Amino acid sequence: MNLLQALILGIVEGITEFLPVSSTGHLTIVEKLLGLTVDDQGVTAFTAIIQVGAILAVIIYFRSDIARLFLAWIRGLGSRRARDDPDYRLAWYVIVGSIPIGIVGFLAKDLISGGLRNLWVVVAALVLWSIVMWAAERVATQKRDERKVTIVDAIVIGLFQCIALIPGVSRSGATISAGLFRGLNRVAATRVSFFLSIPALVAAGGYEGVTQAGAISASVGWLPTILATIVSLVVAYAAIAWLLRIVAHHPITVFIWYRIGLALLVAVLLLTGVITAT
Repeated sequence: MNLLQALILGIVEGITEFLPVSSTGHLTIVEKLLGLTVDDQGVTAFTAIIQVGAILAVIIYFRSDIARLFLAWIRGLGSRRARDDPDYRLAWYVIVGSIPIGIVGFLAKDLISGGLRNLWVVVAALVLWSIVMWAAERVATQKRDERKVTIVDAIVIGLFQCIALIPGVSRSGATISAGLFRGLNRVAATRVSFFLSIPALVAAGGYEGVTQAGAISASVGWLPTILATIVSLVVAYAAIAWLLRIVAHHPITVFIWYRIGLALLVAVLLLTGVITAT
Protein backbone atom coordinates (compact mmCIF):
# COMPACT_ATOMS: atom_id res chain seq x y z
CA MET A 1 0.00 0.00 0.00
CA ASN A 2 1.34 3.43 -0.89
CA LEU A 3 0.88 6.58 1.18
CA LEU A 4 -1.78 8.05 -1.13
CA GLN A 5 -3.91 4.93 -0.74
CA ALA A 6 -3.42 5.10 3.03
CA LEU A 7 -4.43 8.77 3.06
CA ILE A 8 -7.62 8.04 1.12
CA LEU A 9 -8.55 5.12 3.35
CA GLY A 10 -7.87 7.15 6.50
CA ILE A 11 -10.24 9.86 5.27
CA VAL A 12 -12.90 7.27 4.39
CA GLU A 13 -12.59 5.65 7.82
CA GLY A 14 -12.75 8.97 9.66
CA ILE A 15 -15.85 10.16 7.79
CA THR A 16 -17.81 6.92 7.92
CA GLU A 17 -16.94 5.28 11.26
CA PHE A 18 -19.65 7.04 13.24
CA LEU A 19 -22.15 7.84 10.51
CA PRO A 20 -24.84 5.18 9.97
CA VAL A 21 -23.46 4.27 6.55
CA SER A 22 -20.97 1.47 7.45
CA SER A 23 -17.26 2.27 7.64
CA THR A 24 -16.25 -1.34 6.97
CA GLY A 25 -18.50 -1.43 3.94
CA HIS A 26 -16.98 1.78 2.60
CA LEU A 27 -13.43 0.62 3.31
CA THR A 28 -14.11 -2.68 1.54
CA ILE A 29 -15.48 -0.84 -1.51
CA VAL A 30 -12.65 1.71 -1.65
CA GLU A 31 -9.96 -0.91 -1.01
CA LYS A 32 -11.33 -2.87 -3.95
CA LEU A 33 -11.42 0.23 -6.18
CA LEU A 34 -7.78 0.91 -5.21
CA GLY A 35 -6.82 -2.56 -6.39
CA LEU A 36 -6.17 -4.04 -2.94
CA THR A 37 -7.01 -7.63 -2.00
CA VAL A 38 -9.78 -7.16 0.55
CA ASP A 39 -9.51 -10.63 2.10
CA ASP A 40 -5.73 -10.41 2.50
CA GLN A 41 -4.82 -10.79 6.19
CA GLY A 42 -2.76 -7.62 6.17
CA VAL A 43 -5.51 -5.54 4.55
CA THR A 44 -8.12 -6.95 6.96
CA ALA A 45 -5.87 -6.12 9.92
CA PHE A 46 -5.22 -2.64 8.50
CA THR A 47 -8.98 -2.04 8.30
CA ALA A 48 -9.37 -2.91 12.00
CA ILE A 49 -6.30 -1.03 13.20
CA ILE A 50 -7.10 2.32 11.60
CA GLN A 51 -10.43 2.30 13.46
CA VAL A 52 -8.39 2.95 16.59
CA GLY A 53 -7.73 6.44 15.23
CA ALA A 54 -11.47 7.10 15.11
CA ILE A 55 -11.85 5.75 18.64
CA LEU A 56 -9.11 8.07 19.89
CA ALA A 57 -11.22 10.86 18.41
CA VAL A 58 -14.17 9.67 20.54
CA ILE A 59 -12.01 9.54 23.66
CA ILE A 60 -10.73 13.08 23.04
CA TYR A 61 -14.16 14.48 22.15
CA PHE A 62 -15.91 12.88 25.14
CA ARG A 63 -12.95 13.07 27.53
CA SER A 64 -14.88 14.90 30.26
CA ASP A 65 -17.83 12.47 30.02
CA ILE A 66 -15.52 9.45 30.07
CA ALA A 67 -13.63 10.82 33.08
CA ARG A 68 -16.93 11.49 34.87
CA LEU A 69 -18.20 7.96 34.23
CA PHE A 70 -14.89 6.37 35.22
CA LEU A 71 -14.66 8.31 38.48
CA ALA A 72 -18.29 7.51 39.29
CA TRP A 73 -17.56 3.83 38.66
CA ILE A 74 -14.49 3.90 40.92
CA ARG A 75 -16.42 5.65 43.69
CA GLY A 76 -19.28 3.18 43.37
CA LEU A 77 -16.97 0.21 43.78
CA GLY A 78 -16.05 1.42 47.25
CA SER A 79 -19.24 3.11 48.42
CA ARG A 80 -22.77 1.78 48.43
CA ARG A 81 -24.13 5.33 48.57
CA ALA A 82 -22.18 6.27 45.43
CA ARG A 83 -23.91 3.45 43.55
CA ASP A 84 -27.05 5.57 43.39
CA ASP A 85 -25.28 7.86 40.93
CA PRO A 86 -26.70 7.33 37.40
CA ASP A 87 -23.15 7.71 36.04
CA TYR A 88 -22.04 4.67 38.07
CA ARG A 89 -24.81 2.60 36.57
CA LEU A 90 -24.15 3.88 33.05
CA ALA A 91 -20.47 2.95 33.38
CA TRP A 92 -21.47 -0.61 34.26
CA TYR A 93 -23.97 -0.65 31.40
CA VAL A 94 -21.19 0.25 28.94
CA ILE A 95 -19.08 -2.60 30.29
CA VAL A 96 -21.94 -5.12 30.13
CA GLY A 97 -23.09 -3.90 26.72
CA SER A 98 -19.59 -4.43 25.33
CA ILE A 99 -19.46 -8.12 26.27
CA PRO A 100 -21.61 -9.52 23.41
CA ILE A 101 -19.47 -8.11 20.61
CA GLY A 102 -16.32 -9.33 22.34
CA ILE A 103 -17.65 -12.89 22.39
CA VAL A 104 -19.20 -12.87 18.91
CA GLY A 105 -16.25 -11.04 17.36
CA PHE A 106 -13.81 -13.63 18.72
CA LEU A 107 -15.89 -16.68 17.79
CA ALA A 108 -16.74 -15.40 14.28
CA LYS A 109 -13.33 -13.90 13.52
CA ASP A 110 -12.62 -16.11 10.50
CA LEU A 111 -16.04 -15.44 8.98
CA ILE A 112 -15.73 -11.69 9.53
CA SER A 113 -12.30 -11.48 7.92
CA GLY A 114 -13.15 -14.00 5.20
CA GLY A 115 -16.60 -14.81 3.86
CA LEU A 116 -18.24 -11.56 4.90
CA ARG A 117 -15.61 -9.48 3.10
CA ASN A 118 -17.68 -9.76 -0.06
CA LEU A 119 -19.13 -6.75 -1.86
CA TRP A 120 -22.44 -8.52 -2.49
CA VAL A 121 -22.75 -8.88 1.28
CA VAL A 122 -22.10 -5.14 1.58
CA VAL A 123 -24.76 -4.35 -1.04
CA ALA A 124 -27.37 -6.52 0.68
CA ALA A 125 -26.56 -5.18 4.15
CA LEU A 126 -26.70 -1.54 3.02
CA VAL A 127 -30.22 -2.04 1.68
CA LEU A 128 -31.63 -4.38 4.32
CA TRP A 129 -30.39 -2.43 7.32
CA SER A 130 -31.83 0.74 5.82
CA ILE A 131 -35.23 -0.89 6.31
CA VAL A 132 -34.40 -1.50 9.98
CA MET A 133 -33.33 2.14 10.41
CA TRP A 134 -36.60 3.29 8.87
CA ALA A 135 -38.56 0.99 11.20
CA ALA A 136 -36.65 2.26 14.23
CA GLU A 137 -37.60 5.84 13.45
CA ARG A 138 -41.21 4.85 12.81
CA VAL A 139 -41.68 3.26 16.24
CA ALA A 140 -39.37 5.54 18.23
CA THR A 141 -40.99 7.31 21.18
CA GLN A 142 -37.78 9.11 22.27
CA LYS A 143 -39.16 9.50 25.80
CA ARG A 144 -35.96 8.70 27.69
CA ASP A 145 -32.62 10.51 27.90
CA GLU A 146 -29.16 9.25 28.77
CA ARG A 147 -29.74 9.30 32.53
CA LYS A 148 -32.66 6.88 32.12
CA VAL A 149 -30.71 4.18 30.26
CA THR A 150 -31.25 0.72 31.79
CA ILE A 151 -29.27 -2.50 31.84
CA VAL A 152 -31.74 -3.99 29.34
CA ASP A 153 -31.08 -1.07 26.98
CA ALA A 154 -27.34 -1.70 27.21
CA ILE A 155 -27.70 -5.42 26.51
CA VAL A 156 -30.04 -4.87 23.54
CA ILE A 157 -27.77 -2.19 22.07
CA GLY A 158 -24.76 -4.45 22.67
CA LEU A 159 -26.46 -7.32 20.84
CA PHE A 160 -27.34 -5.05 17.92
CA GLN A 161 -23.70 -3.98 17.82
CA CYS A 162 -22.82 -7.60 17.00
CA ILE A 163 -24.91 -7.41 13.84
CA ALA A 164 -22.67 -4.57 12.69
CA LEU A 165 -19.84 -7.08 12.27
CA ILE A 166 -21.49 -7.66 8.88
CA PRO A 167 -19.96 -5.11 6.48
CA GLY A 168 -22.62 -2.74 5.23
CA VAL A 169 -24.82 -2.78 8.34
CA SER A 170 -23.00 0.07 10.18
CA ARG A 171 -22.12 -0.10 13.86
CA SER A 172 -23.65 3.29 14.60
CA GLY A 173 -26.67 2.49 12.43
CA ALA A 174 -27.24 -0.70 14.40
CA THR A 175 -26.71 0.74 17.87
CA ILE A 176 -28.64 3.97 17.31
CA SER A 177 -31.52 1.96 15.84
CA ALA A 178 -31.47 -0.29 18.91
CA GLY A 179 -31.62 2.74 21.18
CA LEU A 180 -34.58 4.13 19.26
CA PHE A 181 -36.39 0.78 19.43
CA ARG A 182 -35.86 0.94 23.21
CA GLY A 183 -37.42 4.41 23.49
CA LEU A 184 -34.25 6.48 23.93
CA ASN A 185 -34.04 9.84 22.21
CA ARG A 186 -31.63 10.13 19.28
CA VAL A 187 -28.95 12.06 21.14
CA ALA A 188 -28.95 9.59 24.04
CA ALA A 189 -28.88 6.61 21.65
CA THR A 190 -26.00 8.19 19.73
CA ARG A 191 -23.97 9.02 22.84
CA VAL A 192 -24.43 5.49 24.22
CA SER A 193 -23.38 4.22 20.78
CA PHE A 194 -20.18 6.24 21.03
CA PHE A 195 -19.41 4.95 24.52
CA LEU A 196 -19.98 1.32 23.48
CA SER A 197 -17.69 1.77 20.49
CA ILE A 198 -14.64 2.44 22.66
CA PRO A 199 -14.08 -1.04 24.19
CA ALA A 200 -15.17 -2.84 21.01
CA LEU A 201 -12.96 -1.03 18.50
CA VAL A 202 -9.93 -0.63 20.77
CA ALA A 203 -10.01 -4.37 21.46
CA ALA A 204 -10.42 -5.23 17.76
CA GLY A 205 -7.66 -2.89 16.64
CA GLY A 206 -5.30 -3.95 19.42
CA TYR A 207 -5.89 -7.64 18.75
CA GLU A 208 -5.19 -7.26 15.03
CA GLY A 209 -2.13 -5.13 15.71
CA VAL A 210 -0.61 -7.79 17.96
CA THR A 211 -1.63 -10.95 16.10
CA GLN A 212 -1.25 -9.68 12.53
CA ALA A 213 1.88 -7.55 12.89
CA GLY A 214 3.73 -9.79 10.43
CA ALA A 215 0.93 -9.63 7.87
CA ILE A 216 0.84 -5.83 8.14
CA SER A 217 4.59 -5.65 7.55
CA ALA A 218 4.45 -8.03 4.61
CA SER A 219 1.48 -6.69 2.62
CA VAL A 220 0.54 -3.19 3.80
CA GLY A 221 3.40 -1.69 5.75
CA TRP A 222 3.38 0.09 9.10
CA LEU A 223 4.00 3.60 7.75
CA PRO A 224 0.78 3.59 5.65
CA THR A 225 -1.08 2.04 8.60
CA ILE A 226 0.11 4.72 11.04
CA LEU A 227 -0.64 7.49 8.53
CA ALA A 228 -4.18 6.23 7.92
CA THR A 229 -4.77 5.92 11.67
CA ILE A 230 -3.71 9.52 12.31
CA VAL A 231 -5.81 10.81 9.41
CA SER A 232 -8.85 8.86 10.63
CA LEU A 233 -8.47 10.44 14.08
CA VAL A 234 -8.51 14.00 12.72
CA VAL A 235 -11.37 13.44 10.29
CA ALA A 236 -13.45 11.40 12.77
CA TYR A 237 -13.27 14.18 15.36
CA ALA A 238 -15.04 16.53 12.96
CA ALA A 239 -17.51 13.81 11.95
CA ILE A 240 -18.54 13.22 15.59
CA ALA A 241 -19.49 16.85 16.11
CA TRP A 242 -21.39 16.90 12.83
CA LEU A 243 -23.34 13.71 13.59
CA LEU A 244 -24.40 14.93 17.02
CA ARG A 245 -25.80 18.10 15.44
CA ILE A 246 -27.60 16.06 12.77
CA VAL A 247 -29.29 13.60 15.16
CA ALA A 248 -30.39 16.44 17.44
CA HIS A 249 -32.59 17.82 14.68
CA HIS A 250 -33.08 15.10 12.04
CA PRO A 251 -34.02 11.39 11.95
CA ILE A 252 -31.36 8.86 10.99
CA THR A 253 -33.46 8.07 7.93
CA VAL A 254 -31.74 11.04 6.24
CA PHE A 255 -28.89 8.60 5.56
CA ILE A 256 -31.07 5.92 3.96
CA TRP A 257 -31.10 7.32 0.44
CA TYR A 258 -27.31 7.55 0.47
CA ARG A 259 -27.05 3.92 1.64
CA ILE A 260 -29.40 2.69 -1.08
CA GLY A 261 -27.72 4.81 -3.75
CA LEU A 262 -24.31 3.44 -2.77
CA ALA A 263 -25.66 -0.12 -2.83
CA LEU A 264 -27.05 0.39 -6.34
CA LEU A 265 -23.77 1.91 -7.56
CA VAL A 266 -21.71 -0.99 -6.20
CA ALA A 267 -24.18 -3.51 -7.65
CA VAL A 268 -23.81 -1.90 -11.09
CA LEU A 269 -20.02 -1.97 -10.82
CA LEU A 270 -20.15 -5.64 -9.86
CA LEU A 271 -22.59 -6.63 -12.60
CA THR A 272 -20.59 -4.79 -15.27
CA GLY A 273 -17.34 -6.38 -14.14
CA VAL A 274 -15.65 -3.11 -13.18
CA ILE A 275 -14.88 -4.64 -9.78
CA THR A 276 -15.18 -8.16 -8.39
CA ALA A 277 -16.98 -9.16 -5.21
CA THR A 278 -13.90 -10.54 -3.44
